[in-house]
Amino acid sequence: MRRVRTGPPHLPSWLATRMGLRGLTPRADEAGHRHATWLELFLDIIFVYALAAVVARLGNEPSPSPTAVLAVIGLFVVIQWAWLGQVYYDTRFDPDDALHRLLVLVALIGAGAMTLGVDEVPESVLLPVGYLIVRGVLLLLYLRARPTSPMARMVTTIYLIGFGSGWLIWLVSLPAPTELRPALWIVAMVIELSTPWVGARWLNRWPVDNRHLPERIGQFTIIVLGSALASLLFAVPDHPGPHMILTAGLAFVIPAAVWWVYTTFVTTRLLQSRLRGGQAYSFLHIPLGGALLLLGWALGQVVRLVDDNAARLPLELRLLLGASMVVWTLCGLALYWLWTRPSRARLAISAYGVLSVSLITATVHRPRVMLSLLALAVVGYAVLLSRRLTQAGAANRTPEE
Repeated sequence: MRRVRTGPPHLPSWLATRMGLRGLTPRADEAGHRHATWLELFLDIIFVYALAAVVARLGNEPSPSPTAVLAVIGLFVVIQWAWLGQVYYDTRFDPDDALHRLLVLVALIGAGAMTLGVDEVPESVLLPVGYLIVRGVLLLLYLRARPTSPMARMVTTIYLIGFGSGWLIWLVSLPAPTELRPALWIVAMVIELSTPWVGARWLNRWPVDNRHLPERIGQFTIIVLGSALASLLFAVPDHPGPHMILTAGLAFVIPAAVWWVYTTFVTTRLLQSRLRGGQAYSFLHIPLGGALLLLGWALGQVVRLVDDNAARLPLELRLLLGASMVVWTLCGLALYWLWTRPSRARLAISAYGVLSVSLITATVHRPRVMLSLLALAVVGYAVLLSRRLTQAGAANRTPEE
């Protein structure tokens, strides 16, 4: 279904003009599909640095503690959720006037504060203050869109209640003791994350744009993959020798295969007519993105250990590497399941991916050998799955396409 566009709020023409409410809306292509605007892409830039700050919390210690990993996962959820909020607004309401641009620029300032505060949470209040700015702007945008139509009033009521409740808890956390803040943030995030599911009955009556949402979430996934590649590249020493170039090349094959599979899935548009409110599609990308972020860091550590002539990989690093690959594989299967029940062949391919990665990371200790075997396994998985996805996409394509 194509997304529903809303007009500006019904205000006197002179007042609407002064407030910039009579501007242009983003243009659609010849088929009427909405694509990302320059403003949306500009907003993405700050989240590149935010993700880099999140993964930097793990440092260069090849044996990360469970607490550090959980902290990184939690921060990633907060960052991606802040980004997703704006995407969901844009996929249903698409003003591109002066006031909208100014509000989004304010949100960008908040995202910058979040980026600067990632390294010092929970002691610093920069992250919660930045989050309050980003989500506060989102609440203002929903208030602005509320009077545009009866459907808009229904949708914005759900978001204003749920997101507004979470926003108040984040606000309360500012003067709270440092040790209490994470607990308050978790409560607030649970409320906000549950809002689209509690209101799914009503939100699904206004389906998301089935081209715009996958495109935007795909762009964020590419950003995460870019962060993973950065973690890998920064691990390569200056003036690397042939053996290090080979090691880095083997490590690069893994995120490259991930990219190949993901873009094949997205371009087949299997879920185009099944997104509805988009809850399952977007929420599955949260663990998927977190897994890719940790995968890039883990591959970087393997490259560093090869450069240090380490004979064995730490157990914690191997577990993290294997878990991130398994989560990515299972999330891919779940995304496919949103379209149709997987066939035996599709389940067999996923089982091969999970079992091969688990076996390699659990039993192989030597860095170069593990990278070689893991690269072969992932490439094999990518080839098998891409063929299945291409066949499914061709069968699903309508005559008009």
